[in-house]
Amino acid sequence: MSNDRLIEIFEDYIKRELSTKSSFHPYFQEAYIKMFEAGGKRFRPLLLLSVVDSYQKELLPNALPIAMALEMFHTYSLIHDDLPTFDDAGLRRGVETLHVSYDEVTATLVGDALNSDAFFVIANSPLADDVKIELIKILSKNGGGEGMVLGQAIDCYFENRVLDLEKLKFLHIHKTAKLIAASLKMGAVIANLPKDRVDKLYDIGLKIGLLFQVRDDIIDATQSSKEAGKPTKNDINKNSFVNLLTLSGAKEHMDELLIEIESNLKVIGDDFSKRLSDLLSKYFK
Repeated sequence: MSNDRLIEIFEDYIKRELSTKSSFHPYFQEAYIKMFEAGGKRFRPLLLLSVVDSYQKELLPNALPIAMALEMFHTYSLIHDDLPTFDDAGLRRGVETLHVSYDEVTATLVGDALNSDAFFVIANSPLADDVKIELIKILSKNGGGEGMVLGQAIDCYFENRVLDLEKLKFLHIHKTAKLIAASLKMGAVIANLPKDRVDKLYDIGLKIGLLFQVRDDIIDATQSSKEAGKPTKNDINKNSFVNLLTLSGAKEHMDELLIEIESNLKVIGDDFSKRLSDLLSKYFK
């Protein structure tokens, strides 16, 4: 199945699932689904679904709730990252952020709900209990205090202080790359791939995550807010690859990462590695 078709199926699924949300609160449910309706790249759920579709196509319907949970968790992280206490951003996915269009309390609570609900969705998915437990472990480890949240803490604490390249990579491996790597690993677990293949895909995912972050830093330095769908020129005081390596150096580093990832995919050498290579070409070349 093509990646475009996978995204269509995923969008239809989350639209059906989110339409069931209701209460007598005047706008909480509206705020809850706003960032989903705004879209986004759907990069993480696409990685997960692509793995399942490539190796165990018959499990694709069972994987849709997990892809949704992953996007819920990612969306929570964006909502919180945009809050005044962090980046104080007014735009995300081309629409006003929740604390701007509603209020800071609503944005915080929507993020909290999406975080919790992601694990509820996994726990209630049509998969074996041991698989669900492993998926919860992967998402919580890579999204929590050993992953994304730790990266966010380092990013905030060391703002206005320059980190060297190794520490910069550590920061962004945790803040960005681990959740992307988890997307591939969760798909591999659903597809019941051998451990060595699961580990290999996770390692490739970490490199893709770094690639994703370098590209994001380049976008921040070179695009307008309208082009990017979020505030840009926002990394002046942050530890970014552009600030440390210069724009040309960051572009060179992105090219090096692409070559390294392509080399790793050739070692795997199956249909999924070709599919992932094509996906990366679409996003990064």
